[in-house]
This record gives sequence, C-alpha cells and structure tokens, in this order.
Amino acid sequence: MIQSCLLIHKITVMNDTPSLTATSVPRRFELKRVFAFLFQPRKEFERIAAEEASSWQMPMLLLSLALILRLIVSGYFQSRAASMGQVPLPPDWQWWTPEMQNNYMQAIQQTQNPVFVYIIPIVMGLFGLWLGWPVLTGLLHLTSTLFGGRGKMGIALSLVAWASIPFALRDLLRVAFMLMVGRTISSPGLSGFITATGPGMLFLGQILANVDIFSLWHIFLLILGFRLTDNLPAVKAAVGVLIVLTLTLLAQAGLGTLALRLSGLMVTRQF
Repeated sequence: MIQSCLLIHKITVMNDTPSLTATSVPRRFELKRVFAFLFQPRKEFERIAAEEASSWQMPMLLLSLALILRLIVSGYFQSRAASMGQVPLPPDWQWWTPEMQNNYMQAIQQTQNPVFVYIIPIVMGLFGLWLGWPVLTGLLHLTSTLFGGRGKMGIALSLVAWASIPFALRDLLRVAFMLMVGRTISSPGLSGFITATGPGMLFLGQILANVDIFSLWHIFLLILGFRLTDNLPAVKAAVGVLIVLTLTLLAQAGLGTLALRLSGLMVTRQF
C-alpha cells in the first residue's frame, strides 16, 4: 500500500514538472508580445530582466523581414526609374568629363539586373543588421558595466533587439510611402535639409539621414531598458546610451560619406 502511494506521488510530480518548466521558458516567436511591447515597454523590459532564456528571436525576425521588404520595393522602383532614364546623379556630376558621364550611365544600365538590384542589397543589409546588433549590444553592455550596471550580456542582446522594433515600423512605413507615391525615398530622415554638395555637407547629410522620430524612440527605449535591467540611475543610463549611439552615428556617417564619394568613381568602371 505504501509503495503504491509513493508510486502515484512520483507519477504526479513527473506530470507536473514539464508544465512548470514550460511556463518558465519564454516562447521565442510570440507576435502578441510585440504589440504588448509597443504599448507597455516598461512591463516587457521587466519581463526580459526576469527571464532566464533570451527572447531576441521575434524582434530580429521582424527587423529582418521588414528590411527585406523595404529593399525589394526600393529595388523595384530604382530599377523602373533607371529604365526610364531617371538616374540619381553623383554630387559632383557637373565637374565630370563627358567620357566619365557616359561611362557612368552605361555602368548604371549594366547593373539593372536582379543580382545588383535585389540580392546584393538584401545580403548586405542583413549582414549589417545581424553584425551591428551584437556590436552595438557589446558596446552598450560595456558602457553600462563601467557605469556600475550589473546586467548580463544575454539580457542586453534581448533588450537591444526589442528596443530596435521602431526601425521595423519605419521600414514598413517607408514601404507604404513608396507604394503610394510610386518612387523611392530620396532624402530619408532629416537629410532633406542639406542641399550643398561639399564634403562637410555630405557628412552632415549622412548624420541627418539617420535622425528621425524612430531613432529618438529607439534611444528612449534603450535608456529605459538599461535603467530597468541593469539597475542604473536614469542619468547614467542616458549618458551611457547617448555616448555609444553618438559614436556609432558618427562612424556610420563617415563610412556612408566615404562610400558615397567612392561610388561615383567605382561605377564608371565597366562591369
């Protein structure tokens, strides 16, 4: 009789154990959690801090899909504009020789195939997204640790991924805009205020291209997240995030300016 009771108790404990474990492990792909994060980010950051497993899969999937969709739509309108002769010209186009201008137009026509229009931009875009995510997370985590934070790298990865959700919304809005107007976005962010073509203005334009309401939303979420997950004072969390993002923005602007200056020289070569 005693052995039977012990056996029944053991079976009951074994049946209850998986359900307890299942509730403690977050689901990796939970779409309703995205909507909850948009309206209650504080609650979701507290949930991220309490979770033992990482939960970056869902936001990174959304960011990747939104990026791919934006590049496909943008590539389509760029290819259509090129076929109609509406080609964006380099900043110093007026100083080029007629031979260089002719080579440029021929090279543009030769790059209007699916590899250059879709595949290469998508591969480069996803590479930048998935490489930039851990790099930015590492810098933010290091800065937080130097300021007295005691968070974990795994939590920081989830935090940065969720805090980047505004960029997925921005890509979707850009897709909607391009479909409505039938063309690509020529001046993203605040770069439309820059009309000069000097080196300094090009650098400033690259900076302003990454500044909009979604980037400010991203900064706010990072400050809130690191303040909650790493137990940092609001001032230290804000200073740490702003330092890292400012350096990151300047580096992106520098690389963008260099690529813009070199693109005019490289595209004139025959493929």
